[in-house]
Amino acid sequence: MLSTGALRAHLLAARLAGPVATSREESLRSYRLFAARDPRVLLGLDPERCWGEGDLLRLMADKCGVSADPAHVSGPDVIDPERTLAALEAFAGRLRAAAGARSPVLFGTGHPHRLLGFYASLAQALSAAGCVVLTPAQGVRVDMTTRFGVRRHSIDYVRGVALVREPGARPPGSATGAHTHSPLPVRMALGALAEAGGPLPELVVGDHGWVCGAGQLGVEAIGLADTDDPALFVGEAEGRVAVAVPLDDAVRADYYGPLVRYVLDRASLSGAQEWPQLLFPTRITRPYSGE
Repeated sequence: MLSTGALRAHLLAARLAGPVATSREESLRSYRLFAARDPRVLLGLDPERCWGEGDLLRLMADKCGVSADPAHVSGPDVIDPERTLAALEAFAGRLRAAAGARSPVLFGTGHPHRLLGFYASLAQALSAAGCVVLTPAQGVRVDMTTRFGVRRHSIDYVRGVALVREPGARPPGSATGAHTHSPLPVRMALGALAEAGGPLPELVVGDHGWVCGAGQLGVEAIGLADTDDPALFVGEAEGRVAVAVPLDDAVRADYYGPLVRYVLDRASLSGAQEWPQLLFPTRITRPYSGE
């Protein structure tokens, strides 16, 4: 069992919270783009209200703990670990409810290099608790806009977690995929389930477009979000994202291991899954700077 104090210390040591690798410049740029309704940062969300830059800065200060001072324009951004801990409790509560109801669940990530293990451990625990972990649209092609133009990707699943990869880049089932913010994969996955007659997920767990895209379509969604991902927190404020957990989403993959233990314990699922011990750093000797 991992105590709240131990996890708080880990969040700060691993730079999952506190001063994080995401810069203030990156965050403010995302708020400007979101205020202009740039689809690259909307992540599939269609906001109900008009969110100006000042509104977003105040929201992110409330949800994440970033500075609310608009004159603070440089340096590392900051996440309040108390807000992370509170959101993880709510996140665990949704998993506990899903396990109790044996709900069908869909997992997906736009950060497979960092977060695949985190979600895969949750998927295994929910499966062991009797939930159906859905894997729709396996191999379906999705044309997504990238910095290099429109590129064709395919949906794949690794240990129950959806990701996208460029065809031919890696064999199906390999543990790496493309980084993406796009909501198109979750729309394709949900569409495939609807076309097949269900069951539809009662909970979507993930990040980026997987969460916002699902929430926009009325599916309960929970996920992780960095300070430059305002869409998840806007979705939470507007009632279309159930839980958004503020943390750095691009540190070393093994640094998310203690979060798995903590969440599964709070969700009463700790007996259903054991994260491999070698993925747990016993102490953080050098904070990782992210990507």
